Amino acid sequence: MKSQITPKLIEEAYGRLKDIVIKTPLQLNERLSKQYKAKVYLKREDLQSVRSYKLRGAYNKISLLTPEEKRRGVVCGSAGNHAQGFAFACSKLKIKGYIFMPQNTPKQKIERARRFGGKWVSIVLVGDTFDEACHKAKNFSDNKNKVFIHPFNDELVIAGQGTVGVEILEQLEESPDYIFVPIGGGGLISGLGTYVKSKYPKIKLIGVESEGVPSMFQSLKKGEVVTLDKIDKFIDGTAVKTVGKLGFEICKKIVDKVLLVPEGRVCQEMILLYQNNGIVTEPAGALALSAIEQLAEKIQGKTVVCIVSGGNNDISRYPEIIERSLEYQGLKHYFIVEFPQRAGVLKTFIERTLGPGDDIVLFEYFKKNNKESGPALVGVELARKENFNLLLKRLDKLGFKYQVIDRKSPLFGFVV
Repeated sequence: MKSQITPKLIEEAYGRLKDIVIKTPLQLNERLSKQYKAKVYLKREDLQSVRSYKLRGAYNKISLLTPEEKRRGVVCGSAGNHAQGFAFACSKLKIKGYIFMPQNTPKQKIERARRFGGKWVSIVLVGDTFDEACHKAKNFSDNKNKVFIHPFNDELVIAGQGTVGVEILEQLEESPDYIFVPIGGGGLISGLGTYVKSKYPKIKLIGVESEGVPSMFQSLKKGEVVTLDKIDKFIDGTAVKTVGKLGFEICKKIVDKVLLVPEGRVCQEMILLYQNNGIVTEPAGALALSAIEQLAEKIQGKTVVCIVSGGNNDISRYPEIIERSLEYQGLKHYFIVEFPQRAGVLKTFIERTLGPGDDIVLFEYFKKNNKESGPALVGVELARKENFNLLLKRLDKLGFKYQVIDRKSPLFGFVV
């Protein structure tokens, strides 16, 4: 699939969108700049009217439909953010639209799509992944003779997303050395990268994916678009099994490197952003920032831009976000511990196995009559990562039989 995306096409989209989208801030972040000894800027697409950059591509595409196409109506498949931009465009342009989203889409994204679209959109929840929902949406579109608005494998959508790059260069008034961009289907990095590389070819364009969804990483490695068999859907905004063919061809030419980030590291950055900067992101929104530590030495003294791609996070997800963050940092651990059924054993466990500042955060004991011992599910939050090995040594010394519940254990999903 040969790309027809040019800087001129992106500049035309920028003119078309200037009264529709918010020119989001490009903010110097003092915490990250000090930490990495660089000038680190955040492009705040989480402050867009629909809380993500997706409005840009959706509106650019839909606004250019012919009168006959608009009359037929439009359809999209989305993990949630494209749906909101699509709904906004449908309402603004008074076009009937149908949105297909996975059944496990965060409620906030569903409700906001419904609010932006109003009477102009109908929402269908189907399947467990974006790819399944998108497939159903395309079939519906074909069967009902409606126009399918792909979230990333479309030149006009990519051109719309590329307007983020136009704004960055206007706001920075210099060439950044590095731009870190989250990758889902590849639309944002393709459009943004096409534009900034046309102006400053030496910019290092860094794509970022989660370890659980390395779709672009694997595709570039193999030299062709691959479909992942299994993905971790936690970072829902980029949980795409198959990247767009159009974006893949562009990325082959312009992306300098794709970095993979553990989901727990993303959760850690989400919490740091909230606690230090008052910024609420969704997991995909913190993805780019989570990766810059991997190039910490290279970016010293450089100008770095990270795309904060979205802020559509359901508050009910924060307990899991905190849990994943602590687990990633090595501060929270779970065990199955066999407790002898005699008085004083629990007191011994608490007083002689935990280190200073360590705390028991979960304890479920299953007492069995006429048994010499009974199992307990124990969760421990450590004051320091290094306390883990000391804890294990104390358990061994005291003769406790135990099993660590780590990610390889089938029990891990029950506690995290």
